[in-house]
Amino acid sequence: MTPISTEIDQLYISHLNELQVRYESALSTVEADGFLIASGELIETFLDDQTYPFKVNPHFNQWLPITDNPGSFVVFRPGCKPVLLFHQADDYWHKPPADPSGFWVREWDIRTISSFGEVSDCISDLVAPVFIGAEHDLATALGIEQINPTPVLDALHFDRSYKTEFELGCIQLANNTAVEGHLAAKAAFEQRLSEFDIQHCYLKAIRHREQSTPYPGIIGLNENCAVLHYQHYETTPPDEFLSLLIDAGACQYGYAADVTRTYAANPGRFQELVNAVDEQQQAIIDDIEPGINYMQLHEKMHLRVCDLLKQFNLINMSPEAMLENDISRTFLPHGLGHMLGLQTHDVAGFQQSRQGANLLPDEKSPALRLTRNIEERQVFTIEPGIYFIPSLLSDLRDSKSGKDVNWLEVEKLIPYGGIRIEDNITIKDGNVVNLTRNAFANTSS
Repeated sequence: MTPISTEIDQLYISHLNELQVRYESALSTVEADGFLIASGELIETFLDDQTYPFKVNPHFNQWLPITDNPGSFVVFRPGCKPVLLFHQADDYWHKPPADPSGFWVREWDIRTISSFGEVSDCISDLVAPVFIGAEHDLATALGIEQINPTPVLDALHFDRSYKTEFELGCIQLANNTAVEGHLAAKAAFEQRLSEFDIQHCYLKAIRHREQSTPYPGIIGLNENCAVLHYQHYETTPPDEFLSLLIDAGACQYGYAADVTRTYAANPGRFQELVNAVDEQQQAIIDDIEPGINYMQLHEKMHLRVCDLLKQFNLINMSPEAMLENDISRTFLPHGLGHMLGLQTHDVAGFQQSRQGANLLPDEKSPALRLTRNIEERQVFTIEPGIYFIPSLLSDLRDSKSGKDVNWLEVEKLIPYGGIRIEDNITIKDGNVVNLTRNAFANTSS
């Protein structure tokens, strides 16, 4: 098991140096002399003075571990120490942020600002800066013309696919935290708690507020496991407990973990199928090697799903014939995985070069989010599943292949919803590293 260093404070300086190299290179794609990168602004809800939960601009977050301070900016000038314009308003309605502290502050020129009006003076020496952020009106008010230019973003997004040692450490720590939550959720399931209560056990274990998780967690019981992005939490327990699917992550300095597990309430056929999906998930991870195209893994996984459908007597045809007739896509309608990093579905999954050329998946796999060749220091998910989704099964029943389905066996599994197993993977020094299994192995159950 290849370890990932989590000595974050020791890895940050080289991370910052790498970002400076990347940003200087990105500047060469346009005529510009620096960057102004916004952390983001609070957005008010319609006809109200309340705001949506704040989500930091990932370009800002990559520079420094601040995820909760809207109105701040990074100023980058080639060859100079980076500048943080740290927003700290004099506000008695809300608690102002504390002064910056931690392992990273000595690497920065930190200047406190209390209003947007102070930004202009701090960038007055930049003749043609690039603005990165969602606040176009703000950039225009500063007289900045180059707002999120495509050549710059293409270069930065492609480079972001390759994680620094600092970033790998953050994602490993995020997995460690997420696993603590998954174990708490499993225990809550065994106590027969509701989806709502399982979610709160998860959040308590990872010590996150719901809005600070990298994505809305999925806690599905029974047939709700068949809803791929199930978005509710039932507040009362079901009459009968059959299955739990938990897809929930955690963050470390803004870097995400994205972990899924499925549990059966009792021994039996569904538990056997969960075990079999887990075995096939580990087998497809064993197939990973530097240079393999992710789409190949996706197709190999579909053949493995076909093998399971045959093994469990759900479909009466060979795995090869199932693949030829697209039957596996009824039971696995999503892609095998995606890039992971500062965003759960991280950028550049289709991007083939720094110049922005994209390779889209074929029409059979419209939900696949990753078409890249696998390389060192990328982080991506492997998340196969088998689901019993009534609407898709209805389509299969009406198709020419419907006669080859053992419907009695399939219908027995519909109340369980489905199965997904998801790990976070990287390649380091030629070795496949499973960040999620590392975390489970190092956490007492």
